[in-house]
Amino acid sequence: MAHDDELAALRGADPVPVDDVRFRDRALPAHAERQLNLLLHSAPTARPRPARQVRRLVWGIEMVSLAVAAALALVLAGSGSAPAAAAPHPLTPRSGSTPLPLDRLADRAAVAASADGAARLRRGTHVQTWSLAVKSGAGAAPITLPEERVTHWRPDGSHTELVVATDPRHPGKPVIADSAAGPRTVRDGKVLSDRAYPPSFGTAPPRSRPPHTPGALRTYLAELSRPSDPAPLTGTGELLDAVAMFLRHWTPGARETAALTRILAGTEGLRPAGAVTDRLGRVGQAYVHESGGLRRMLILDPARGTVLGLEETVTRNDRTYEVEAGDVMSYSAWMR
Repeated sequence: MAHDDELAALRGADPVPVDDVRFRDRALPAHAERQLNLLLHSAPTARPRPARQVRRLVWGIEMVSLAVAAALALVLAGSGSAPAAAAPHPLTPRSGSTPLPLDRLADRAAVAASADGAARLRRGTHVQTWSLAVKSGAGAAPITLPEERVTHWRPDGSHTELVVATDPRHPGKPVIADSAAGPRTVRDGKVLSDRAYPPSFGTAPPRSRPPHTPGALRTYLAELSRPSDPAPLTGTGELLDAVAMFLRHWTPGARETAALTRILAGTEGLRPAGAVTDRLGRVGQAYVHESGGLRRMLILDPARGTVLGLEETVTRNDRTYEVEAGDVMSYSAWMR
């Protein structure tokens, strides 16, 4: 019921049929925009992948060409507004904070999972994402896509998905969105899409229910990551990609979180980096993995192990793609 209320609050009090073409350009009512701003504070938000054919940012395959400040200024030129969606600064762990080892966090997550009233697994997600993507080639302008997405599944197997353009760093300012015709600007708080989907079932990930033991969950993540060849996950980067994919479909409960945290604790190359404040103002523990010119920062709740966010940042300059060390490629911030 709480999720229905959440969806209703974001949509506003006057429901519009999902297939009504007028809805494509309908902004949230004032009270819903205020609720979003309260939720988002004034901190930068998170990533992940836009609904309209935005390509996944994979280092070495189709790296983005960043010239962000100049290109975005051009995209947003006019109307007298400053660029609202320029690339953010990478998150930085607090100086002097004590890193929390993952095995200790896994122990805490196990205790939280055994407590009365522990959070339960839920199909569906509530996430804020930000990503930067362009087609490779000269003259291709970068597209930033700050969005908030709420996906809610019903008992009959049907689900709804609401996507709202949102840039909490610049509330009320334009947001760059993608469309078939290319980049366009929309108002912060505008509903980009509100869709209903018919019942859908399956026996393979992500449709099948995820298990809550470390070994079984790791197998599940491998099948989700490579459905045609579900071999064991071979590296930390691959595991983190699979975790991000998993969180696009499910909100883990306490038992699944404990299993996931235990998997992470047994993973090499994921370095505790200390406390960090995420883009929604939440305090978490950062765990960093660097490989192939890309740094992934996973942010976990220090008490329960819940995944709060994931950020991807370039760690070296590359003149071919006009990429500089420290450029943020994408981030996601998940909420229950």
